Amino acid sequence: MYADLNGKTALVTGAGKRTGIGYAIARALAASGAHVVVADLGQNDADEGQVKTGTQGEMDEIVREIMDEFPVSAMAVGVDVTDNGEIGRMVEKVKARFDHVDVLCNNAGASFGVPNAVHTYDEAAWMKTVDVNLHSVFRVSRAVLPLMMGRKGSIINTASRAGKVPPLFNGAYAVAKAGVIMLTKVMAKELAGAGIRVNAICPGQIMTDLERWRFGLEARVFGTTVEEREKEMCKTIPLGRIGAPEEVAGLVAFLASDASSYCTGQAVNVTGGQLMEF
Repeated sequence: MYADLNGKTALVTGAGKRTGIGYAIARALAASGAHVVVADLGQNDADEGQVKTGTQGEMDEIVREIMDEFPVSAMAVGVDVTDNGEIGRMVEKVKARFDHVDVLCNNAGASFGVPNAVHTYDEAAWMKTVDVNLHSVFRVSRAVLPLMMGRKGSIINTASRAGKVPPLFNGAYAVAKAGVIMLTKVMAKELAGAGIRVNAICPGQIMTDLERWRFGLEARVFGTTVEEREKEMCKTIPLGRIGAPEEVAGLVAFLASDASSYCTGQAVNVTGGQLMEF
C-alpha cells in the first residue's frame, strides 16, 4: 500500500483480462486508493491460436469487481492503441470522468507472425507487432500527457526481457520492446522538468495467457509438451519458477508512488534472476 496514491487517477492499457499483467496492475493501484481506468481493445478479434484481448463485458466486470472491493472509482474504456481516433475518444472520456491523470501504464502488447526468423517474417505481421508494442506507447503517451501536465506524475511502460536479450523467431516483439526501453529514456529526460517520471518494467517469464501461448507454441515446434517446456524454462531462472502477474504489479505500484521519487529513465528487470544485467 502506498498512501500517496490515494485519490490519484491511473490509466492502464491492456488491463481487460483477469489473466494479464494489466489487470494485476489495476488492482494493485486500486489497493493503494487510486481511481483506475481499465482500457483494452474491448472486442475479441484474435485469429485462431492467438492470444485474445479483453472484451468490453470482461472490462465491465473487472470495474465492478474493483469498485466492490476497494473504495475507489473505476471505468472501462475500449480502445485500439494503434488508432489515434480511438485514443483521442478514450482521453475525452477519461477527462470527463476524472479531469486529469496522475499515473499512465502503457501495458498493451501482442505478438503476431511468430515463430519466424527475420528473413521469413511476414511484413504485415512485423509492422503490426511493432505498432501495437512500440508506436502505441508514443501515441497513448502523447494523447494523455496534456491531462498529466501541471502536477507530479508517473508513466510506467511495459517493456520485456526480450528487449534486452534477443529471443529466437520473435524478432518484431524484441525490436519493439527494445524501442520501448529507449523511448522510456527519451521521455524521462524530456519530462523531468515537468515533474513527470518515466520508467519501464522488463518482465521475464510471467504466467499470463501470452506465456501459456508461448509454451504451447514451443511445444509444437520442439515436439514436446507444454509442461516440459515450462520445466525447461524454469531451469534457466535462478528462483526456479515462473513469476506471477501480481509480482510485476507490485513493482509498478512502487514506480507509480513517491517511494520511487528519485527513479526515472530506468528499465527494471522482473525476471526471477534470469536476467541480472541492466
